[in-house]
Amino acid sequence: MSKAAQRIHATTQRFTEIEDISDDIVVFQGGSAALVIEVTATNFALLSREEQDTKIYSYAALLNSLSFAIQIIIRSKKLDISAYLKLLDAQAKATQNELLSNQIRLYRDFIQELVKVNTVLDKKFYICIPYSYLEKGIGAVAGTVNKKGPKDNFIEQARNALHSKAENVESQLARLNLRAKVLEKEELVKLFYEIYNDQGVETNQITDNIKSPIVRGEEKE
Repeated sequence: MSKAAQRIHATTQRFTEIEDISDDIVVFQGGSAALVIEVTATNFALLSREEQDTKIYSYAALLNSLSFAIQIIIRSKKLDISAYLKLLDAQAKATQNELLSNQIRLYRDFIQELVKVNTVLDKKFYICIPYSYLEKGIGAVAGTVNKKGPKDNFIEQARNALHSKAENVESQLARLNLRAKVLEKEELVKLFYEIYNDQGVETNQITDNIKSPIVRGEEKE
């Protein structure tokens, strides 16, 4: 790799600010961390007026109950249905009933044409909860500035604080009848990989020991 490529690669990695991912904790440069909760969606427009009011009041109660900052993220991604179309093709070929096979092919053509005319989006909803060493007070700040502190100790402190916050958020989400789960390491790596590279990644490409960077820099000879 040329020196120019190395410089581009290093700059890209610094842009992400992600230093490490430990279990379900994202560790950033500068003494901060975060935990990400994935939340299921609900179709608000299909609810009755009473159900809509309940959702609104429960959401207001969630916001009013918070004593810490959160970030709500809505991610829209163009849905790739090529694998689904291949599955329909395989089903049509494997079906011995000629009438059923023809119906599957018609349905497959309908889906393909629908995607050409309309952009199909997959929406994901996340709540990001941050943690900073500043939450530990003046003594922690001094220790971090002078000694940088043991990394394992910082991660343990962040995990305890973030899990406590997450329990609060999850209990409020339950009142909204929304399912929530804290993303683990492999799910976090996949999420950040797709965000920074703007493409999907197969699950089997992700291992416990991540050796390659989350963001790939262009290499030039």
